[in-house]
Amino acid sequence: MKSNLFENRFDPSDTLTFLKIERGGIAKRDSNKRRFDFKEVYRDATGDDLSQQSGRCLDCGNPYCEWKCPLHNYIPNWLEMVAKGQYQRAAELMHETNPLPEICGRVCPQDRLCEQACTLNTGFGAVTIGAIEKNISDRALANNWRPDLSKVKATGKIVAIVGAGPAGLGCAELLARNGVKPVVFDRYPEIGGLLTFGIPEFKLEKEVLRKRRQFLEDIGVVFKLNTDIGKDVKIESLQKDYDAVFLGMGTYTPNDGDLKGRDTAGVLESLDYLIGNVNHNQAYEMPNYPYTNLKGMQVVVLGGGDTAMDCVRSAVRQQASSVTCVYRRSEADMPGSRQEVQNAKEEGVEFIFNLQPTEIQSTDERLNGVAFKATEPLENAGDEVFLEADNVIIAFGFKASPAKWFEKLGIKQDQWGRVTTLDKPAACNDPSLPYSQRTHTEGVYAGGDMVRGADLVVTAIAEGRQAAREIMAWLDI
Repeated sequence: MKSNLFENRFDPSDTLTFLKIERGGIAKRDSNKRRFDFKEVYRDATGDDLSQQSGRCLDCGNPYCEWKCPLHNYIPNWLEMVAKGQYQRAAELMHETNPLPEICGRVCPQDRLCEQACTLNTGFGAVTIGAIEKNISDRALANNWRPDLSKVKATGKIVAIVGAGPAGLGCAELLARNGVKPVVFDRYPEIGGLLTFGIPEFKLEKEVLRKRRQFLEDIGVVFKLNTDIGKDVKIESLQKDYDAVFLGMGTYTPNDGDLKGRDTAGVLESLDYLIGNVNHNQAYEMPNYPYTNLKGMQVVVLGGGDTAMDCVRSAVRQQASSVTCVYRRSEADMPGSRQEVQNAKEEGVEFIFNLQPTEIQSTDERLNGVAFKATEPLENAGDEVFLEADNVIIAFGFKASPAKWFEKLGIKQDQWGRVTTLDKPAACNDPSLPYSQRTHTEGVYAGGDMVRGADLVVTAIAEGRQAAREIMAWLDI
């Protein structure tokens, strides 16, 4: 029903609010303006909007949204607080289960997780959980809110964490809240891993990460950046000087699909392109990631995930003459967020589906374009199709990036290079975490993409937090 059919004002105690207030659209900057800069697309919501949308929650007896979230956030509980205008209490509750709510609110595919599971998604429009989470946590950080840890007693234990991405930060934050000193090592000059260097600013402005870093330092997390384990610091010294070690090093090896012609000049790996762009925009001066400007180029991006969307939308902002995203299956089969696909369409990206790339073609080492074969259910399935291109970006996902020192440490890996861990401990009853985070080396734990394979930010955080629980149990804390 349309909200303008009702004259009564919003009442947080009204259980029929979902009938009187529609799912609110998340305000976006005009596509004709945002496509020329790297500022965030979504605008901040007003307090009234946040409270009204939160008031639509049915407070289900069995909250599907909470179970669909890998962190099992207390979503109905903090929605009720927001509905009543209790924003700080809501932020405190968000942080009990999620160390990075302002980030998950921005980059999680809510349309496949909490909002998809929302009971109101059956015809009334899901509660805008992601936007509420982002806005409330942003307000808390802007007001310099910090949790009260005055009653936490220092345990004297110290844990080394390798990798300052979502898994490492998830582990570090929970340890710090329980009196364990986490020391986080990372080879990059800023925290966040791919949150900082792989996700473009129009989805996640980097000031957000800088605020979160200050928050984490304030609660006791120590960061040692520009530090490469195995080169600047020996892994043996971590085993010797720390009570436990957690590995959260992500997956950085690109999957190029063995596509013929992939080494042609003008063909870019998605992550190299994205990191180079952030490196340029933020002036990080990382020499291994040069900047590639696609202004005036015909750009073809191969892939259908969120990384492909990051690439096409970055190319648009670099003022490429045309940007085309080609995916081998249908639009419904695309693994990326639906709202990111919509944003890309609004910004002028052309999508072509059901084309399987077979070869990147060139003449005298000059890139010509990409040859494809049409796939079912197209009527011309099997026919060859050719698209011209000045640049091609391969966005087929990422594989494990095992370190050279894994073998020395006794870290075991599977056939795909992912770190293997022990069976799930009896104390863990979470079905979304089917294994322990402890490696086959005592005192060494691992989690996130390097164990699970390339996945979501929120699943990496969940595994980092589970590792922290197992570490504390092992240290008898």
